[in-house]
Formats: sequence, C-alpha cells, structure tokens
Amino acid sequence: MSTPTRIAFIGLGHMGGPMAINLHKAGFAVSAFDLSADALAAVRAQGVTTVDSARAAVAGARVVVSMLPASRHVEGLYLGTGDAEGLLAAIEPGALVIDSSTIAPASAQKVAQAAGARGLAMIDAPVSGGVAGATAGTLTFIVGGEAAALERARPVLQAMGKNIFHMGAAGAGQVAKLCNNMALGVIMAVTGEAIALGVAHGLDAKTLSDMMAVSTSRSWATEVCNPWPGVHPNAPASRGYSGGFGNDLMLKDLGLAVEAAMGVGATIPLGELARNLYALNKQAGRGGQDFSGVVQLLTRLP
Repeated sequence: MSTPTRIAFIGLGHMGGPMAINLHKAGFAVSAFDLSADALAAVRAQGVTTVDSARAAVAGARVVVSMLPASRHVEGLYLGTGDAEGLLAAIEPGALVIDSSTIAPASAQKVAQAAGARGLAMIDAPVSGGVAGATAGTLTFIVGGEAAALERARPVLQAMGKNIFHMGAAGAGQVAKLCNNMALGVIMAVTGEAIALGVAHGLDAKTLSDMMAVSTSRSWATEVCNPWPGVHPNAPASRGYSGGFGNDLMLKDLGLAVEAAMGVGATIPLGELARNLYALNKQAGRGGQDFSGVVQLLTRLP
C-alpha cells in the first residue's frame, strides 16, 4: 500500500473546515491549523489531525492548502510580516501550494512568484459553491497557474469539489472569481428589488419567486438562495439571514472587483453600485448576515 499524501491545511473557517474534513475522508494525511481553538476542535472531532502552528502543519507536507479571509492574510502567511519569516521558507522544496482564498489578483501573482523562486509550484484556486458545497464536496475550483501544477493538484481538488476550471496564468483564478461574485452580488440585489416591488403590489413572494425561477429572470438567487423569508425554507433568508455567504465577504469581493477594474481601466457601473449597496447594508448593522439580506435596504420585511 502506498503512503497517503501529506497535506497541510491552513484556515479552518466555514469553508476551510469542511474542505479539510473531505480531504481526510478521501484518505489524505491531513495536518490542519487555525488560530481559532474552536475551529481546530471542530475538525479534530471529525478525525482530522491538528497542530499548534502553521509551521508544524507544513512539516513533511507535499501539498499545502490555505483558505484565508483576505489578501493581507495570504501575503502575511506566505511572505511574512515585519521580522517574521514567511511560511514559504518552511515548505519543502518541490511541494505544491494551493491557495483557495479569494484575494486580489496582484497578491496571488506576488505570492506565486515568490513561491516559484523557492522551487515551489503554486496555483490560486478560489472556490464557488458556498458552505453547502464545501460540506458536500461539490465546490467549483477556479484556477490560475501553470497547467502542470494544476494536474498535480487535480486529485486534491477532486476530493473537495466536482468542477475545475483552468482560467490561465497565476492570478487568473482570482480574476474569474471576482467576475463571478460581482455578477452574483448584482443579481442578488436586483432579485430582492424585484420581489419587493411585487410584494408592494400585493403579490405573494413565493408565487412570484416560483414564476421567476422558471422564467427569464431565473438565477441561483431565485432557485437556491432566495432573499425573501419563507420562500425557501433552507435559504439563509428563512433563518434570519444567518449562515451562508456573509455580507462583509461580498463587500470585500466587490471591492476587489472595483480595484481590479481600475487596474485595467475597465468600467463596472453595476458592480460599483452593488458594492455601495452592500456597504450600506453593513452600515445598517447587517455585515455579519448572509448577503441576501441586502433586500432589507429596500423594504420592511414581515
């Protein structure tokens, strides 16, 4: 019997925790780390080995996977901060690094270049599918980096997801993810606006949503994560907008999309408008809610 591939997994939040558990279930030898004791305990309860530092996690690992909140966390982890040496220096030469965080394309390129200089292969592989997809192992991976590195990563990614798209060179995965999330943010906001208009005229929100879900306004927002309470019992809107993809995370991604657009002189008027809507929702005290809660800016819900 061959020895299972050793994988270091760093970042065990709502997405990273289930992803690490699925790697463990697939037979990989996972060594996991997070700054949160609760996050460590949650994956440990599922049989995942946990350690007390990122450096301990990467010891002997042939693959390193990270799932962190923002660009500064990824750059700080791998490149270091101040006098603290980055994790790239501790990873074994020839290892593969997979960063599944959603960060600025320029940050992904910066870290990938530094990894390459140390003899490490690296891909940016942000995901789509949310917490439900992470738990079910059905995520979509949106990859930037060398084709050879992706082929090495494919068995690892397939243990956590069902779709893999190679978008191009380093940073391309992040660009594509921002395009996807910008569209999602706009679609969610306008779906909530449309339902609110119908309800204001006396229409039933569920009947209206059911019609939209089989008509030309059909989308993930009408079918899966409907923003109106009670339409879909499993949607965050029916749980007080708890769980799901946080408003603050959507706001971060839309901010990154605006930065990316400015970097190449692109125009994204709807993306910028959506960013402002989610910023207003945060200012209203709903930053920790699911992003579908942006509908609360438009109407008084029952």
